[in-house]
Amino acid sequence: MAVSLQPFKRGLAAIALLGLALPALAETTVSDAWVRASVPHQQSTGAFMTLTASSDSKLVGVESPVAKTVQVHEMTMNGDVMGMREVKAVELPAGKAVTLDPNGLHVMLMGLKQQVKEGEQVPLTLFIEDTKGGKQTLQVQAPVRPLNAEAGGGHDHMHMNH
Repeated sequence: MAVSLQPFKRGLAAIALLGLALPALAETTVSDAWVRASVPHQQSTGAFMTLTASSDSKLVGVESPVAKTVQVHEMTMNGDVMGMREVKAVELPAGKAVTLDPNGLHVMLMGLKQQVKEGEQVPLTLFIEDTKGGKQTLQVQAPVRPLNAEAGGGHDHMHMNH
């Protein structure tokens, strides 16, 4: 009994072509994510990480169940006065690591629902968008580091006016 493989081969060819027609989604990786511990009744803390996107993309939002408000901020200098302001998106150039750290761009967790303690994990949801409108959602478990943890020099977020 002879069985024709022709319809099967045509089906495989169609599946292969469909794969080529689908746009490749940008992939973003997160490394070295961490959150600074807080003290009792502290209202805000920072989250830090390194993001690397496979194609030109941008970080357009962050959420976390531990805080009422989550925003990306950047450090600003006005003369010798340090301040912060919210940024609506962080550009992620293809293949280039972008670091969110205590001294520059960083994530602010504001209106903390409870103290964030060293040794805990803070869930973060990152929203990435590529230049073609493709969207990616990343779930990150960021370990909490001591209150005095630094990513190389820095400032004291507790005494900043947001």
